[in-house]
Amino acid sequence: MCARKTPYSPDLTGSAPRPEDEGLASIAEQVAKVPTEPGCYLWKDAHGEVIYVGKAKNLRARMRQYVTLQDDRDKIPLMMQVVRDFEYVVVGNEHEALVLERNLIEQFHPYFNVDYKDDKSYPFIAITESDTFPAIKYTREKHRKGTRYFGPYTDAKAARETIAQLRKAVPICTANCAEWKRAKRYLDNHPDDVSVANLVLAERGRPCFDSHVGRGPGVCCGGITTAEYGRNVRQVEQFLEGRRSEILGELREQMMEAAAELEFERAGRIKHRIDALEASGNNQQTVVFSSDVNLDVVGFYREETISASCVFVVREGRVIRTSEFVLNKGADVSEEELVEGFVKRYYGETADIGAEVCVPCDLADAQLLSEWLTDRRGRVCRLHVPKRGEKRRLMEMAESNAHHALNRYMVKTGYADDRTNQALLQLESALALDAPPMRIECFDISTLHGAFTVASMVVFTNGLPDKGQYRRFKIRAELDEANDFVSMQEVLGRRYGPKNMADTRFAAAPPDLLVVDGGKPQLTAAMTQLAELGLDIPVCGLAKSDEEVFVPWDDTPVVLPSGSPSLYLIKQVRDESHRFAITFHRELRTKAQGVSVLDEVEGVGPKRKRAIMRHFGSFKRLRAASVDDIAEVKGVPQAVAEEIYKTLRAWEQESSAEIEG
Repeated sequence: MCARKTPYSPDLTGSAPRPEDEGLASIAEQVAKVPTEPGCYLWKDAHGEVIYVGKAKNLRARMRQYVTLQDDRDKIPLMMQVVRDFEYVVVGNEHEALVLERNLIEQFHPYFNVDYKDDKSYPFIAITESDTFPAIKYTREKHRKGTRYFGPYTDAKAARETIAQLRKAVPICTANCAEWKRAKRYLDNHPDDVSVANLVLAERGRPCFDSHVGRGPGVCCGGITTAEYGRNVRQVEQFLEGRRSEILGELREQMMEAAAELEFERAGRIKHRIDALEASGNNQQTVVFSSDVNLDVVGFYREETISASCVFVVREGRVIRTSEFVLNKGADVSEEELVEGFVKRYYGETADIGAEVCVPCDLADAQLLSEWLTDRRGRVCRLHVPKRGEKRRLMEMAESNAHHALNRYMVKTGYADDRTNQALLQLESALALDAPPMRIECFDISTLHGAFTVASMVVFTNGLPDKGQYRRFKIRAELDEANDFVSMQEVLGRRYGPKNMADTRFAAAPPDLLVVDGGKPQLTAAMTQLAELGLDIPVCGLAKSDEEVFVPWDDTPVVLPSGSPSLYLIKQVRDESHRFAITFHRELRTKAQGVSVLDEVEGVGPKRKRAIMRHFGSFKRLRAASVDDIAEVKGVPQAVAEEIYKTLRAWEQESSAEIEG
């Protein structure tokens, strides 16, 4: 197997596969012969490209779910549409399957797996532990044996600054020092001299520049023993792990010992190192917990086909590092799949793992992932979903940072603009339009059994919401029950009537595409009204249930590919019109019901009602008032004030129940 070098983009044209299709049936026959042991499977397309990697406790049973389309994830029908072959690897247990899956995903970067959006390597801080005198280095490689990696860092500058500040506090060689490399080559070639390395290097070596200025430990010229240098390396690793109190406590003990032995110059140097470490910690770390907890908090923010993750690394109750990543999947996969995919990707690279990893949702493989993290950490690590308290607040902060990171990425790369252009072109093709729909108008009806019926009109210009063009309508027809057909005809008749079509506030030109929220009945109502007005406007209906697009020329709805820019845009238009309509509907209903609710209170007549409304100025202020506030109204006794307060609370509970329902 060899890694793919070029970006992959599957051919998603054609209809969804059926179990009786020849290609899928052939694969099903092959899957029936797959063993029932644990392992990993690799689905391939017609070109032999690996497009998805998964693991399973029972390979045959898991792969059969794909070919029979029993897996309910949205991407599966689309993925199986392009699958033409597969491979599998049998392993000993689930833990080995998870490790292999992680390695295969990193090797092939399959299109349908969760991965980083870009294929770049992130920087790490590394310690070359296998060397006689380990050195620190900034690197983007992460698989060299005998080297311990800390990170990844998403800010290269921060990683370099951390190394510079750390070397001011703890003398340690850098891997790019020419004299350190010379000493390393000699010791590698003369392993018998390792036990007396400092004596040999004192005779053969020469001091580097850092050693001259006091920043280097003097390895190159035999200025330090392997034991003393090893202590420095341990302190560096403690600092990078966030174990700040341990290294400071050790240094303070060394300072006191030096002072007791009257070695004041050495004590002064150690005091300088302590000050440098404390200054570094105060500048870079933020206290978020009252206790010395060690955990990682992972937050996500998702758009339709892209997302971002933010990792807060908390050590000893302090956030010592924040890393942000953009991922190649978003709302087009489940939250569980997104989180699990990122956890495997991120913790498959870093050696810096907290005792607890906080994630936003429960994972089916939580126990297996905890065992894998424990194995990588060398100590117990568990997955946790915070529901409240300090950890939940930090999770919300991580999610907010992920949101900002995704916005920065989209602005920087022009991702949103490119995706919008793709969406408009795809809609032009799928709906057989004469040109891309630069102006889209969408209508939605909101009602409560025929009462307070309203309609919304939202406008998207060049694929973006044009809120200055939004309009809302009160339906004038007298309805005894909900009637979307009549309501839709009325609002379209008013919007596209001669008067409003001549009104520049409505943009006199008709839209390039008219979208109605609903299926065939709403589409028929729109077409009937447009025909009466003598207008030829491209129109479609979007049903909520299966996200199917109904068009006038075909009884079979158009199914836009899941995760495609066109489906995302038209859903965004539909959802915005629904939000705008229901907001207006609730405003009218709250206003009408709110004022009339006082009529239900015994002891409140027209006179007292007017006095109460004059006193508070609005129903909103009345709802926020206490019993004593209401009793201050002239002419309202205490008992009546208490009854008004109780009635308002009961009305609020009833309204909340209706909205939730």
